[in-house]
Order: sequence, then structure tokens, then C-alpha cells
Amino acid sequence: MHILDDPTGLTPLAQDLLRRTGRREPPPEPRLAGDFRWVRERAGRRVPPPVLLLIRREGFEQRYGGLRYLVRGGEPAGAREWVYDLHRDMGADPAGGWYFDWFGERVSSPVGHRVHTDGRAGVTDGSGVFLEIAPSVPALIESHALLDRFSGWERRTGAGTLAAARRLDGLTDVPEASGPTVRWRVSEDLAVQEFQLWAGPPPRPWRAWIWTRGEAARARLARTLARAAADRP
Repeated sequence: MHILDDPTGLTPLAQDLLRRTGRREPPPEPRLAGDFRWVRERAGRRVPPPVLLLIRREGFEQRYGGLRYLVRGGEPAGAREWVYDLHRDMGADPAGGWYFDWFGERVSSPVGHRVHTDGRAGVTDGSGVFLEIAPSVPALIESHALLDRFSGWERRTGAGTLAAARRLDGLTDVPEASGPTVRWRVSEDLAVQEFQLWAGPPPRPWRAWIWTRGEAARARLARTLARAAADRP
């Protein structure tokens, strides 16, 4: 069943994002079924798509196909639309398994969006390597819901934020939006997203965004940034 008809498994925050901004549109053009395509396997040969790849791709279409929603709080500021339409490409991940492409964020970008047959959401920067950005598609939606939630708070990025983020304690982990390449922690007046960059060879560098609400949180962050700067060699 489509995610807009049955958002079971998503948190109330993510369900609210879809309820407020989500809609479903029909495919822009008739879609050729995956089993009529050929895909390139790791050795470079063109082969029929494996059954697991077809199942995962069709499952994505049934659950998310045509979904659109808006997310505030990205980079740069402003709402951006995410589009869950399948693209034509499928192929083998050099590290193992298979992937299929989908549209992703409606913005000019150097990366293309993919879903791995093991369920992870990721991108490719043109190297052909699958780069994980979320442990699953629902986790990606949960992360978007958090971005949207904190869009009205003051955000800090850039130099020193990663070191400061890792010094901030007393925040609660958000496991439904976190994974090996992204981590969310929040409190009543602070929120932290640590994430690996979406491009580049491994190991991909980590960055952090920090949001504050109110003068007390702003002052706490300023003190933490100062301590992190003082400890840099």
C-alpha cells in the first residue's frame, strides 16, 4: 500500500510532514517494466536483472511511486521538493548487491539518487559507487521531517561545528533517522545532525549542522564552539 494511504512505521513527526505537504502524482510517462530491461553486472556484461532487484524496484514503486513532499531547512534556506519517481537505470554496486535509480531532490545536483537492494538509500557522484546517505527510505523521510521541524530555529554550519557537535551532551538520539552515515540528536532547544558528505572517495568526511532555539541554547553553543576552537592544535 502507498505510503500516503498507510504511513505505518513512520513517526508522528514524519506522518505530519506527509500529511501537510505530501501528494501523489501519476508517472510522467508510461514505465517499461524492469524485467524487460538489461542491466550491467560488475564484470561489465549485460545480463537480465536479478529477481531481487526487480522485487525491490517494484516494491519501491508500490510504496512510494509518485510521492512528492516539501522540506524546509535544507541548504540553501527555503523549501525543496522531493520526488519519488523511478528512473530508468539499474545496475550492480561494485561493493556488492544491486541498485536502481530514482529522482530524489528537485534541485540541480552533482549526484544521482539510488536505492540499494539491501534497502539503503544513497547517491552516486558519477564514480558508479553507491554512497549511503540513510539506512533506509523511511529513515530518509524521518531525516527530512526533522529538517523541516527545525527550519524555524537558528542554524549554525561551517568551521568548528563538527567538533562542537561532538561535545554537546544531554541530547537524545533519534534512531529512526540515524545510521552509519548520519546521526541525529535533539533536545528542547538544541538539535544536531552529523553526516558524511554525499560525494568524494572514502573515507567521506563528516560535517555537522547545529540548530538552536532561544538565547540559552545560543549561548551554550557559543561556549562549546569556543572550547572546541581552543583545543584545536
